[in-house]
Amino acid sequence: MLPLLALFLHCLPLASGDYDICKSWVTTDEGPTWEFYACQPKVMRLKDYVKVKVEPSGITCGDPPERFCSHENPYLCSNECDASNPDLAHPPRLMFDREDEGLATYWQSVPWSRYPSPLEANITLSWNKSVELTDDVVVTFEYGRPTAMVLEKSLDNGRTWHPYQFYAEDCTEAFGMAPRRARDLPASGAHRVLCTEEYSRWAGSKKEKHVRFEVRDRLAIFAGPDMRNMGNLYTRLESAKGLKDFFTLTDLRMRLLRPALGGTYVQRENLYKYFYAISNIEVIGRCKCNLHASLCSVREGSLQCECEHNTTGPDCGKCKRNFRTRSWRAGSYLPLPHGSPNACAAAGSAVGSIGRPRKDPIPKAPVATVAMRGAPSTLALSTSAARGPGAPSTPQPTAISQGLWHRKVCAQIRDWIPLYPQVDQAIYSCPPRGELPRAPDALQCRSCGHLCCCPRPCPGLQTFPAQAQIC
Repeated sequence: MLPLLALFLHCLPLASGDYDICKSWVTTDEGPTWEFYACQPKVMRLKDYVKVKVEPSGITCGDPPERFCSHENPYLCSNECDASNPDLAHPPRLMFDREDEGLATYWQSVPWSRYPSPLEANITLSWNKSVELTDDVVVTFEYGRPTAMVLEKSLDNGRTWHPYQFYAEDCTEAFGMAPRRARDLPASGAHRVLCTEEYSRWAGSKKEKHVRFEVRDRLAIFAGPDMRNMGNLYTRLESAKGLKDFFTLTDLRMRLLRPALGGTYVQRENLYKYFYAISNIEVIGRCKCNLHASLCSVREGSLQCECEHNTTGPDCGKCKRNFRTRSWRAGSYLPLPHGSPNACAAAGSAVGSIGRPRKDPIPKAPVATVAMRGAPSTLALSTSAARGPGAPSTPQPTAISQGLWHRKVCAQIRDWIPLYPQVDQAIYSCPPRGELPRAPDALQCRSCGHLCCCPRPCPGLQTFPAQAQIC
């Protein structure tokens, strides 16, 4: 329940950034054409798409079976780990499973039975693609948080690694660094690597479980504590060198260097109470698509951007063939509020050359426009008159707009209907040729009679794909 609430609260401030549509098919006096906008995918739980690797190979408990003790009662060693018994095993996948109320499942390491040799473990999370963190990384430890650990990131699928944050009970002793907090960083140092003592000191194994990498505190340096000044944040992401890349990665790695000690020194007479146990890892973010895609899907087991703006690649990082008359550029959040698409262009083609920021057009005779989010299943119809502040509430149809509406919209509705027989087809049927829907602010769903122009969900809408959009 808490991750759902965190995701909901995180989405509220981001609603002020208008980067959810990549292009619109607009009709102008010169004829119909595409208009491109900077766009990005929605925020999601990245842990649902991660591949995990735990090293070294024998670090997971249960082979052979063994018992464990707790810090609270080191002489009550009733916990057992047995890899051959599903009820007693603690494999790595339990760091990402869904847990019932009051029942924690967790990965667990072997105990520190070989002390004084270090008990170290590496936990690597891989997405095989660039992603951007938009909220805190939260790791939940059972039976105590590590006394020392390092969070690292990779930008090249694990070939090279860079420190992200250090954690220690004593930063000076463990890493030779003065302790700092992310919320105290200056604007010029928001992407600085630091060491924190906030998540390593002993407070009881059941009281303090979480270790955080504070993304939100760093973003709040620019967006404010309530994350309401998103315009300033987007401006800084474009202008501050290294800031955007700081939140970008392909892999995360936790290097667990020293387990919880229970607030004391290592007690050699009972080494079976020293181990690592992780019940959950929460990572919130989005696919990095360089502001060239609003959708991200899973293909062949990996996340991949659904590229627009005549771009291609897992991150939309290059121009399509025949669209290379100008060098590839990432989209930009600036100018606010809609940014610049920096679309790739074909020689002598108007498609791709319309790289202007989105604005509210006020045509001489308002006509219908279709906002396409990259795929037929994510169709949305609006009117250019609805976007124009001074336009009349009822657009006047033109011959071009009538034909455009039927070609681009009705054909796709007819494709949808057979797939969903439980939907009342009369509700979503297309109007006769020559008739256009009324403006959204004067529209009633049943009187209109089609999905794409309704201002609110119609009966049966929930049976359409989750990506289906309405104006």
